[in-house]
Amino acid sequence: MLSVCHLTTTGRAHSKGVFLEPAQPLSCARGRSQRLVGDPKATSPSPDLAPDVFVLRVRLEETGEIFRVANCRGDMTVRELKEELDLMVGIPFNLQRLQYLDEGVLMDDTTLKFHDVVPGGIISLCIWRHDGWTELVLAAAEGDPSKLSCLGLTEDSFYRTANSEHFEGEKWKQWTSQRAFVALYVASHRGHSVAVQYLLEHGASCLSRSPLGRTPLHVAAAMGRSDCISLLLQHGASIHDRDAKGETPISIAHRLNHTQSERQMFLLHQIAKSGIRDLNDLVVKNALQRIKSGFRSEMMMMTPH
Repeated sequence: MLSVCHLTTTGRAHSKGVFLEPAQPLSCARGRSQRLVGDPKATSPSPDLAPDVFVLRVRLEETGEIFRVANCRGDMTVRELKEELDLMVGIPFNLQRLQYLDEGVLMDDTTLKFHDVVPGGIISLCIWRHDGWTELVLAAAEGDPSKLSCLGLTEDSFYRTANSEHFEGEKWKQWTSQRAFVALYVASHRGHSVAVQYLLEHGASCLSRSPLGRTPLHVAAAMGRSDCISLLLQHGASIHDRDAKGETPISIAHRLNHTQSERQMFLLHQIAKSGIRDLNDLVVKNALQRIKSGFRSEMMMMTPH
């Protein structure tokens, strides 16, 4: 199983056995030259001498974010890498375009060894530019509701692309719904609770799925985004939805050692089963606070009196 960490601006830290390193903030990195991708001057071992398992870095070009991907293999296919990035970078599989060195698009059925990808190399992840997806993903990654509101997420939107300008009726509804889902997926992954709440209140579905069967709750759980997890569950998300690999949001949180998020999802699921609807209930608030404080919650607290 791959291990992917988002490189932050806060310096080095440990997370699930992986080192986090400094990276430029999104606002500073945007528009930066792609010269970092696969720098041929970097000292790296020959692909023929590469270890069986190694680390790569993936740079999301639209935002400048860098993710460290562990447990890569030479025989790993590009599709396998993209499937993991769907979850851990928060970009749906069908919007990803991977490049290395010569900036040619890496085909899904080829392997990392075929492309001479070396340990420690940087793979460039770009968003397919058709139909306005680049602008939408960037706005969602920033978590800016004012930008999202102008990008065709609701049926009454005036936003059009060359592809959608003649859409009407059900076809237009499907187009806007898909865009709202992608925005919710990206914002949930980044932990932008204000944007997530805005999207949910304006009709984005937390039950929709990526091509790999993942919901926004899957990616929020993968990153331990507690505020977004609460919002998604309040709007009907399920902790039991399985993706194409058979994983649920709660099993992903467990695998990635997000213990607090795992407990939070279990608690909120039990609360819903118990009939409590008001998350401002004193008993519920105390239980959630204990989880956030790192304490094990007592199941007796969930029983309404």
